[in-house]
Formats: sequence, C-alpha cells, structure tokens
Amino acid sequence: MKLNLFGSFWFWDFFNQAPARPPEAPLGDRLAILDRHKKNVFHMAQRTQLDDSSHPLHEAYACLLANGLDGAGEALRILVNEASRIERAQHLQATPYERSAQRVDYANGYKNKTVLTRLGEVTFEVPQVRSGGFYPSALERGSRSEQAMNLALAEMYVQGVSTRKVIEVLQKLVGPEVSISSTQISRCTALLDTGLQAWRNRPLDETPYVILDARYERVREAGRVVDCAVLVAIGVTASGHRRVLGVSVALSEAEVHWRAFLDSLIERGLRGVKFIASDDHAGLKAARKALFPGVPWQRCQFHLQHNAQGYVSRLDQRTPVARQIRAIFNASDANEAQRLLNVALKNWQVSHPQLATWAEKNLAEGFAVFDLPEAHRVRMRTTNGLERLNKELKRRTRVATLFPNPDSCLRLISALLSEQDEEWMTAKIYLTMKS
Repeated sequence: MKLNLFGSFWFWDFFNQAPARPPEAPLGDRLAILDRHKKNVFHMAQRTQLDDSSHPLHEAYACLLANGLDGAGEALRILVNEASRIERAQHLQATPYERSAQRVDYANGYKNKTVLTRLGEVTFEVPQVRSGGFYPSALERGSRSEQAMNLALAEMYVQGVSTRKVIEVLQKLVGPEVSISSTQISRCTALLDTGLQAWRNRPLDETPYVILDARYERVREAGRVVDCAVLVAIGVTASGHRRVLGVSVALSEAEVHWRAFLDSLIERGLRGVKFIASDDHAGLKAARKALFPGVPWQRCQFHLQHNAQGYVSRLDQRTPVARQIRAIFNASDANEAQRLLNVALKNWQVSHPQLATWAEKNLAEGFAVFDLPEAHRVRMRTTNGLERLNKELKRRTRVATLFPNPDSCLRLISALLSEQDEEWMTAKIYLTMKS
C-alpha cells in the first residue's frame, strides 16, 4: 500500500478541526521523509505482529487518501469499530481467543447501529458480550447526541418552526445532503409522549373557578381529513393561580365527548367547583348539567354581545345596541343589571323586535358573575382568557397545516399547554381568593 506523507496530518486536521493543511515541503525532503516514514511503519508492524494492510488505522488512511473528505465517514466508522473492539477486550480482560484466568466473560458477535452524525448516517458494529452489561463508551456518547438531535427537532416542532426551516438548520449542522420529512419530525416528537401523558394525568385539586372552551384542528382520520375538536379546560385554584386543567382531542363537541372529558377531570381529583364559564354549546351544556348540577354557570358576555349583533338589521344601530348591552353587563349588581335589561327590552320591542325576543331569553345567562366578589368579575365574566390561549395555540399549530392523526395533534397541543401551565403556576396569583 502506498502511503502519502501527509495522510496522517490530514486525518489529524479533520478530526481535530485544525485550521489548515501543513505547507508543502521541497520534493527532495519529502521523498527522504517518506522513506523514513515507510521504514517506521514497517518496524511498527513487525513489533505489533500486524499486517500493515489490515491494520484499522491504515484502512482509515487508505479511505481518506482514496476519497478525501468524502471518505471521512467511512474512516470514522473503521476507527470507532476498532476502538469498540479494544474496549470490549479490556472489559473482558482478555483478547480474542486468549486463554486467561482473568477473563470475566466471552465475546458474542456484533450488532449494527446506525447513528446520525455530523458526517451523515454511519452504521457501526457494536460488540456484544454473552452476559450483556457492556456498551462502547464512544457509541454511548453518540447515542446521547442522536437523542439530543431528536429532542431538538421535537422542540423546534413544538415552538412552531416549519419543516423547511428545520431542514435548513440540519443542513448547516450536518451537511447539504440531509433531508427530513414532516413525518420524521412528528416521529421525533413522540419522544415527548411519556412526559406529556404524565402531565395530562397529573392529580388535580380544589379549583373554584373553571373555564371551558373548544377549537378545531384539521386531522387525518381513517383515510379522510376531518375537523377534530380540541377540548380545553383552565381554572383558578384555591391559591388564586391559573392552571391548565386538561385537554382532549375528540371528533366533535357532542355531549358524549364533553362528558368523557369532564369525567376525566373529576377522576383526577377536580373538586370544589363553584363557578363555570363557557359558551352556549349544546353538547357542553348537557354534559355540564349532568356532571356539575347546581354549579352556577356564566355564559360568556363577549359572545353574548357578539351574538346580539346578528339580530340588529341596521348597521348604524349596532353601536348603540352594543353600548346598551355593555351598560347592562357593567352594572353594579344583578338587580341593577336586570333593571337595565328591562328598560332595553322595552325599547328593542319597538325598534328591534327580534333582538328583544332573543335578549329576553339569553342575556340573563351572563349574570351569574354578579354573585362573585367584585374584584373577580372582570376576569371571570368572559372566556377571553381561554380564547387568547386558543389563539396562541392556533398560531403555533399553523405550521402543521394537517395533523397525520389525532395523537400527533394531542401531542403538540399538550406540549404547548404544559408550558403555559408551568408559566402560570410560577407567576403571581391571578385572583385573591381569600375573602
């Protein structure tokens, strides 16, 4: 095998990131040094009783000399494999086929392991021992790096980074030929499942105020694309902190799905509920009445005011009507609110009869908040806090466009909500609950 004088220097430069190749020596000096280098290799081979052409170090040299930097991955594979074999021999306290009283176990072949490195994917031969308990330290470090990269991909996905941007980052880290699909990124996020499931099933405690709402995400289910309901519950605990109580992904907002979701909250320890705020969805209303009978219900005042606009035919009258409804909701107590509503109804029966009929039946459902302490009313009279959270979820999930299955949707939503829950629990109290 022909040896290039500077092959070893190139090998050292590459793996230690030296700034540059050593300068060329004069031709006569290079030939003289090359001759001495060949003699040294010959004597080393004689001392180690190894054939020069079969030594792993020389194989790595040959790979680099033949392929340049394109052979760096193969050179790395050769050297790590040899280092792993040497480490196994040290673990066994005996070389292959050696009879030794100090031997603690026997070699048991190899298993392949593919690792994504900065040189691309490299498949290593992992030495095995009969009794187990041995793993090469070099590949353990590689495993941690691989896991770190997968977790980084998961984190980028959770933070709303698009697949295209993820690929750009990887190309800078690993190389221009790397590619990764949306499915691979979703697979990486499966690493989060264990922790997220534990968070979704964590015990709950006394929670006087509960707010419920739902939003929709496009999900592929049974070969077709459907809009799945993301059911979310937040609350204010006895300590005055906000918390994300739970989340579920269901096929719709039907009563059966809301009931199953609320049942799961109760099973986890939700108790002491004194007030529930939500929108007027039929399935949610039925489930709430079945599982929390007698608990005061506050219909979101913001949605009530928005819905009222649909019963005002003239555009120039919508602002005065909205002003009247705000005055009702801003009343000092329930009696004053009812008085203002009665006055408004008399006026609307003449100018907006459809609005009067609707308001008489519905607006009073926004009065439950008057039974709360005055300092709590502004924050509990609407579901706006949860609406803002849902808008943030929408912004972060927009990059997904279409979830491949309900589990992937639940995974991402859970990750985002768990972060918000942690932030709320470490922040200042939301409401002072002590009377």
